[in-house]
Formats: sequence, structure tokens, C-alpha cells
Amino acid sequence: MELLLDERGETEIRRQWAVLAEAGLSSPGATHRPHITVAVAREIWPRIDHALERMAFTPLPIRLGGVLVFGARRPILVRAVVVTEELLSVQRRVADLVAPCPGIPADVAPDAWTPHVTLARRVPPDRLGEAVRAVATDHDFSAVVVGIRRWDGDARQERLVAGGR
Repeated sequence: MELLLDERGETEIRRQWAVLAEAGLSSPGATHRPHITVAVAREIWPRIDHALERMAFTPLPIRLGGVLVFGARRPILVRAVVVTEELLSVQRRVADLVAPCPGIPADVAPDAWTPHVTLARRVPPDRLGEAVRAVATDHDFSAVVVGIRRWDGDARQERLVAGGR
């Protein structure tokens, strides 16, 4: 399950993807959509989908902050999302609904989750400094979470479950 950004936030992340792509670094690209992952499972049952669709949702202002690096062998470059009580509440509600499903990674558990938007995957370690420099001078910026979608990576299909866009 993913939180979707408003047009302003999505445009800014896509701009950063383009900067990284121009530098020859792996960014998600035009076919992907900027998002904040809040829950993952190997399988999400239809009853969970229905519960998610009934979940109350209101747009949520957020702030995208500094650049972080996840991992060492195949680093992932991300932009941090500043943690707020409201953001943690949304993530916990979604995670609690998805909790009965099989195959949930430990790093999306409510007490282990690090909110972020991916900028580049599998950055070669020897190019990590270049990747960070390409986007590190960008300032923090505000955005609004306008919806929640379910992304089915196997079927390559998205379904909006709350909100819009």
C-alpha cells in the first residue's frame, strides 16, 4: 500500500529522478509513480482490500526532507519524509489492516518503518557520492498525501483505495 503525493510533490520528485537519470544513475523513471510505501505483503486478501476502501482518509500535509542512503552493497538513495503523529497514524492504520496477510517484511512494521520516497535504486557504491551531490542541494519541500493506492507488482496494476489522484 502506498501513499500518493499531490501534483506539486510528484513533479518535484520526478524532477529529481530526471537529474539522476541524466547522470546515468538508476531512477524509477516515467512508468513509476512517486509514493511512500506504508505496507507490503506477499498477498493481500480481498477482505483486506474492502476494509482499506472503507478506511477514513483525509489529505495529509507532509514535508520531504534530506537525502538518505539505505543499504551498502546495492545502495538505494531516498528522500526522507519528516515524521509526524498524523503520518504515523495513517501508516499504523494501514499496517494494522494488512497485518493478517502473509509475507510482511519487518521493515514496514509500525515501529520499524522509515517513511521515504525512493530516488534511485542499485546505485553503484563508487557513484554514491555523485548521486547524493546531484540532489542533496535541493531544499526540503512540502507536499500533500492525496490518496492511498494498492500496487500489485506481479500484475503491474494499481488500484486507488482511498482519496484521489
